[in-house]
Amino acid sequence: MELPLLIGVTGGIGSGKSMVCRLFECLDVPVYYADSRAKWLTNHDPEIREKVVALLGPEAYDSAGLYNTRFVASSVFNNEPLLKALNAIIHPVVLRDTKEWVAQHTGLHYVVKEAAIMAKAGQANAVDYVVVVEAPVELRIQRILQRDKRTEQEIRAIIERQVSDESRREIADYIVYNDDASELIPQVLRLHEIFRKEKSTGI
Repeated sequence: MELPLLIGVTGGIGSGKSMVCRLFECLDVPVYYADSRAKWLTNHDPEIREKVVALLGPEAYDSAGLYNTRFVASSVFNNEPLLKALNAIIHPVVLRDTKEWVAQHTGLHYVVKEAAIMAKAGQANAVDYVVVVEAPVELRIQRILQRDKRTEQEIRAIIERQVSDESRREIADYIVYNDDASELIPQVLRLHEIFRKEKSTGI
């Protein structure tokens, strides 16, 4: 059977991309949460474990055999070559896992992949279209302050390190505005109809 379209959903911290994905799930559209899945794979995939230990040493996993996020983060912080090497280990496995997941959903019009970092559709990421979720920075900061135990300074530092809104717009096929002035549900319903028609007509 024919594979469904794979729609990528991305956006900065506090933009509401997870909320958009939950709305797709309410429409019975399966969602692959790439970031949480990557964490699961780093703990359970033997290929990743072997290569990460070879790259960073045995401390990359703790005494319980779990991925030592704190140690790994401190190892690759401000070390771009090491970070690239780590990503080169994890990303191909996640991409393969994504393709296997998509193959389990033949017969559907489309499925969704949520990820904080995403390339343009067709650029080594297997997605057919990219949806970028946007919200003003100050609103995003307020949301995260209410949600997480982080200071405003920490949140601004995270936003600074992330891809800019301008860069995300360059890869966007569609933009969802999750600000106080725009209603979210009608925008998601419109995309739902677009992706269903797209697959039906085979455009």
